[in-house]
Amino acid sequence: MSGHSHWAGIKHKKALVDAKRGKLWSKLAKAIIVAAKQGGGNPDENIRLRAAIDEAKAVSLPKDNITRAIKRGTGELDPVELEEVLYEGYGVEGTAVMAAGLTDNRNRTAPEIRKIFEVCGGKMGQSGCVGWNFDRKGVIEIAADAKGEEEMMDLAIEAGADDVVSDEEVHKITCSPEVFDQVLAFLDKNGLHPEHSEITYIPRDTIEIKDVNVARKALKLMDALDEHEDIQSVSSNFVVPDDILAQLEEE
Repeated sequence: MSGHSHWAGIKHKKALVDAKRGKLWSKLAKAIIVAAKQGGGNPDENIRLRAAIDEAKAVSLPKDNITRAIKRGTGELDPVELEEVLYEGYGVEGTAVMAAGLTDNRNRTAPEIRKIFEVCGGKMGQSGCVGWNFDRKGVIEIAADAKGEEEMMDLAIEAGADDVVSDEEVHKITCSPEVFDQVLAFLDKNGLHPEHSEITYIPRDTIEIKDVNVARKALKLMDALDEHEDIQSVSSNFVVPDDILAQLEEE
């Protein structure tokens, strides 16, 4: 399992009980704005917008906020110019970290992300410093009880996806960014609605962290980056074994 998979699992388990719900709502609103801007404000015709709305509803983003975000994306209300940003750097033990986001002020966001790296014992690097070790992929998570593993694999491949990795909680589907909307639409047509979907970065090679103190520091950086309201997706190339994760969850 990749470092991204470990982090995604931890992150989404926390999401519903996260005290910083306002920041989570802000991220989801931005995703809705961008989806509406790219594909229009009708979720029946814009599958990425529908997925973003479903995810927002799952964490109780108010209906008025969703409507306002859609209108901002279509330009009907206070249009927001959001720019895609990507920050690369190093965490503890030389682990590689990728943080992708949306910002309306690059000059504000970049120094804040650099500071997070430094405070957490890492270092933000230049563009391309670790990106060579990651592939940009669409990731779609479907509840494990929605379909059997073999049937899910067959549907995903038919939809144009690359692979499916299943566990007790979710089927994690990966695909190229170019067919992301196509896969979402095919799954929706078959009555399968994602718990989470995003275009993110998956590491090609991973590093296993076997020391609980190092793992704690590595996850602290991931957590701090993820909590920044301009960051939409955080990935790394480290893997934390289940026994170490269990120790950290007990703390």
